[in-house]
Amino acid sequence: MKLFMPIACVLVAAAPMPSFAQVALDTIGGTDLTFEGLVQADANWYDNDVADLDGDATDGDDADYQLRTAQFYLKGKGPGKLDWVLGYDGKADKWLDANLRYSFMEGRQFVQVGQFKQPNGLEELSAAKHNDFMSLAMITNTFAVGRRLGVAYSIGHPYDRTSGRVEGEFQRHANWGFTASVFGRELTRDLAHGSGFGMRGTWAAMNAEERILHFGLSYVDYDTPHDTLRLRARPDADLSAVRLVDTGSMTDTDRVSTLGLESFWVNGPFKLQGEYMTSNVDRIASPDFTGTGGYLSGLWNLTGQTWDYKGGEPATKIGDGKGAGMWQLGLRYDVLDLDDDALEGGRMETWTAGVNWYLRSNFKVVFNYVHVDSERAGVDDNPGIAEARLQFYW
Repeated sequence: MKLFMPIACVLVAAAPMPSFAQVALDTIGGTDLTFEGLVQADANWYDNDVADLDGDATDGDDADYQLRTAQFYLKGKGPGKLDWVLGYDGKADKWLDANLRYSFMEGRQFVQVGQFKQPNGLEELSAAKHNDFMSLAMITNTFAVGRRLGVAYSIGHPYDRTSGRVEGEFQRHANWGFTASVFGRELTRDLAHGSGFGMRGTWAAMNAEERILHFGLSYVDYDTPHDTLRLRARPDADLSAVRLVDTGSMTDTDRVSTLGLESFWVNGPFKLQGEYMTSNVDRIASPDFTGTGGYLSGLWNLTGQTWDYKGGEPATKIGDGKGAGMWQLGLRYDVLDLDDDALEGGRMETWTAGVNWYLRSNFKVVFNYVHVDSERAGVDDNPGIAEARLQFYW
């Protein structure tokens, strides 16, 4: 609880203050400089079944409290059609987005160079400060590639929003988009590596005010470093030290290919969103392995706000931050299957119920409860987890 007290004080003290977005720093050589940040403090309380989910099992407390992330971004827009971003996570001690982008053809085509999120999955590409639930779905955490150094080309609407522009400042001209990329290692030393390529196509069959119907298809293929791969997942609790499904280290692996299907539907204050992924691991001497999973979630804005459609993603519209702010209720079904013939990585299903409170335009309070139903190698483990988050961003 030590981490929560100072942030709670900040929430109370800042409540009467006017809300603000990114901080404008200066204009130098035709480049508009801005500064953004995201700080999250999390707590997980475990009702254990078989495994002890506590990240610090020796403290005698079935709970974890931790500063989840402390992200800081310096962004530049200009000169001309250039924009760039340099991001760092002080908690994880790693580089985030660090790339340069050039737009042409009236802003409908982009070339991007550096480290950025690869075109692999809707949830992975969405803005972290507006995540529907505290933990991303298991397929996102297990199969999505995330940030890598590379080069990407986009046409239509771009797949990410790591530019110097104010979020929501402009609308995309296209209801469709396509991105292709080639990538290598992660920028921070000793993190993810393995060269490969990815692509994602999106289409909004409906894109009207308060009415959106989106479809997307993505594919990535990359090399497994040292011919070894391990797939595993936490029970939708990011602070837990235990993965209830785990393939163990698969040796003699060659490449991984992941196909993803995605969709979301917005009708006024309601959003229904789902993704499915199947990941195939090519092995040299052993039988190939296939893992699958998906999620389906629903979100209801009790205070009536809706979503925009930007860059092939749902963009949260918080409003002016007056009064009681924005309240959301959410429910998600999440499943991951890592069993394939003789390899028993396990299968896990979770139900997550959540409440989000956007207090003004820079603070967010989250409460989640996760019910877990897992089985691995004949052992059932069905814990429950209560979660809370305090978030500050600008």
